[in-house]
Amino acid sequence: MQGAFFEHVRILTKLGATVREVRLPRDLDGLDGIILPGGESTTIGKLLEAWDVLVPLRSAIVRGLPCWGTCAGAILMARHVSGTLPGQPLLSVMDISVRRNAFGRQVQSFETGIVIDGMDTDVPFPAMFIRAPKIESVGPDATAIATLDDGTIVAARQGNWLATSFHPELTSDPRFHTWFLDIALANREHSSAFAGAAMP
Repeated sequence: MQGAFFEHVRILTKLGATVREVRLPRDLDGLDGIILPGGESTTIGKLLEAWDVLVPLRSAIVRGLPCWGTCAGAILMARHVSGTLPGQPLLSVMDISVRRNAFGRQVQSFETGIVIDGMDTDVPFPAMFIRAPKIESVGPDATAIATLDDGTIVAARQGNWLATSFHPELTSDPRFHTWFLDIALANREHSSAFAGAAMP
């Protein structure tokens, strides 16, 4: 709808995934996972609401659809957000608290290497921060999976959901997208096995 979605499409396509851009409720049908891109969280939220996607998207995520929010997408996912405008539409599904624009203006953007817990590699990931939100805390249902040297949380996971303050799609490193595809595939296989076991 808005933001850096094309960059996600480019990386996912290179990794062999079939990608669909979601703009209407029917576009949610049959998805194995969804990425909420960076951009302007207020604009994305208003468009989700205006195009009647907000409620069915929230329902799909709550039912277990793997979801990854980058920057503005992480704001949309968080249950608690500081610095939002009154009445800003949010998904409010993930047990994290974030603060909008906590790292300053665009001219204060920076890149740094961080280690991601659970990514099956100790090689630092090149994390790019652009008007980024800060994950101020994680609740009991979520886990911090990456921090800066000062202890600031910049990535979290809750089951099949990921939230990152930074923009992996703006780098040439595909590891985060590969990891999310693995999460989505494992969830699909688990769901298929469960459905098969439930059949008479």
